[in-house]
Amino acid sequence: MTPEITAFAQQRVIVADGVALNVAVGGSGRPVVLLHGFPQTHLMWRHVAADLAADHTVICPDLRGYGGSDKPAGTGDRYAKRTMAADIVALARALGHERFALAGHDRGALVAIRAGLDHPGAITHLAALDVLPTLDTWDVMHGVSAAVGFHLYLMAQPPGLPEVMIGASADTFFGHFLDAWTNDPEAIPADVRAAYLRASREAVPSIVADYRASATIDVEHDLADRRAGNRLRMPVTVLQQDWGAALGFDAADRWRAWAPDLVHETVSCGHFMAEEAPAEVTRALRDLLAR
Repeated sequence: MTPEITAFAQQRVIVADGVALNVAVGGSGRPVVLLHGFPQTHLMWRHVAADLAADHTVICPDLRGYGGSDKPAGTGDRYAKRTMAADIVALARALGHERFALAGHDRGALVAIRAGLDHPGAITHLAALDVLPTLDTWDVMHGVSAAVGFHLYLMAQPPGLPEVMIGASADTFFGHFLDAWTNDPEAIPADVRAAYLRASREAVPSIVADYRASATIDVEHDLADRRAGNRLRMPVTVLQQDWGAALGFDAADRWRAWAPDLVHETVSCGHFMAEEAPAEVTRALRDLLAR
């Protein structure tokens, strides 16, 4: 049986072109949307969401191509962060919210950034967990230290090879990241880990398409924004591990180029910080919502 966020109602909402997102909704009050990362589902927010639901309406979708959400075939703009961000704005509106706070981890953070750039009138506050904007990610990945991001290059390849290679040993591939990117294995218990692996195993083509978009069309969109001077206009909080030091860059400085109203914090845990350090993440989100 797939674990669920306690006291949250599960539903499916059509957002665009017949694509339906699986979403868990709980609580009441000012809306907050929480977007998961790789290789996870909305379940990664189970601790943070339960806390925020005491005084907020908390909306936790599976991104298109992930978890219980639809996985349309194809690549290119079908999995562009612009398309995925439009999904989230449409989802919030379908649930009755024209404006909402938005937090994302990893892939979900890239979707959140794009939503903030494309839909500034809809996003009141924005949080990004353990990621750099797409352009900066590719800019800092160089030399042997970039080997940690080998999956970015693998899934950027043209359709065919990545899907076959990953699909041939999906549990080993996705399980590698669940194991290697956490400092606390107990933060992802066996039933949750099994749910992540099952969901990822069933979504190899769409997950690859998501990553492929980040090496192609997402770069084009980010470059256009940089050239136009488009930046995130809302209060922004970024939580990151200190991996900038290992790769030789200043993460906060790169984020400031996109977000003038920025709070940047370093968190002492693994990549899956909403599961490893939920109290710290919740505190940071509540501080953001108070700004």
